[in-house]
Amino acid sequence: MNKLLLLKEIYLEGFRNLGSLIVRRYFKIFAWFAFIMFFVVLYAFIFRVSTGFPFD
Repeated sequence: MNKLLLLKEIYLEGFRNLGSLIVRRYFKIFAWFAFIMFFVVLYAFIFRVSTGFPFD
């Protein structure tokens, strides 16, 4: 739980002092998109490992 709160604080601190509202929203959307894509890749890798896919 402590690590989750630390990640939340880092996320909020990263967007606290951005100037323009458009820039701030763009970077927030981009950050969420990057998190989602990371979890998609992680899911695909775990699925391939669990089904016995040969990594040749």
